[in-house]
Amino acid sequence: MDALMTPEFWIAVGQIIMIDIVLGGDNAVVIALACRKLPPAQRGLGILWGTAGAIVLRVVLIFFALQLLAIPFLKLVGAVLLVWIGVKLLLPEHDDPHAKIEGSDRLWGAVKTVIIADLVMSVDNVIAIAGAAETAGGDHTMALVIFGLLVSIPIIVWGSQLVIKLMDKYPMIITLGAMLLGWIAGTMAVSDPALINPEVMRQVPKLAVNDWVKYGAGVAGALLVYALGKAFAARRGSAA
Repeated sequence: MDALMTPEFWIAVGQIIMIDIVLGGDNAVVIALACRKLPPAQRGLGILWGTAGAIVLRVVLIFFALQLLAIPFLKLVGAVLLVWIGVKLLLPEHDDPHAKIEGSDRLWGAVKTVIIADLVMSVDNVIAIAGAAETAGGDHTMALVIFGLLVSIPIIVWGSQLVIKLMDKYPMIITLGAMLLGWIAGTMAVSDPALINPEVMRQVPKLAVNDWVKYGAGVAGALLVYALGKAFAARRGSAA
């Protein structure tokens, strides 16, 4: 229980909630589109079971992602992916990813659609949450993941319209979310087993990681995402 009272634990919980709000805002739209053809009496059940299935699937995916992060160099790969995900957040959208989501007039067909669509759209979310949970350390990583998801899913499903309006009104929320992914990427990269564990791949030079190195890498990752995002957005704007 002592670990639950540490600042690192609650910072990681806040990061997971922020990631889910920024990256998971589409979930409510997916659920609505998948359930739109159901009879009114069944829509509530479709939303409930679809959301529950998506949460369980995401927890399982994050569990495997956390196991994979223990493999040398995979944290570096994950860090690169997070940087790219953050950069994409800062780019203007041209395509509607929801256009291909078909509704179903059968309850379990709609539930299946929600779960499959969430699986396809959850890769970025899973990597980011696994990285954020890693920062807390200890034996409470999965507890962090589950707690963060349970808190953020209702925010996304029932508060999605408010979240979307806030993002439209205050674009800085998207920018901060993208930079948070860069921060997580930086701190994840310098904690890769190949770079810090002397017993793993001894031929690879090791880093002496302290708080200064960790936080410096986080700041560098956040600034990198911001700079690349603005540069690509400017280039896309000039090309258009």
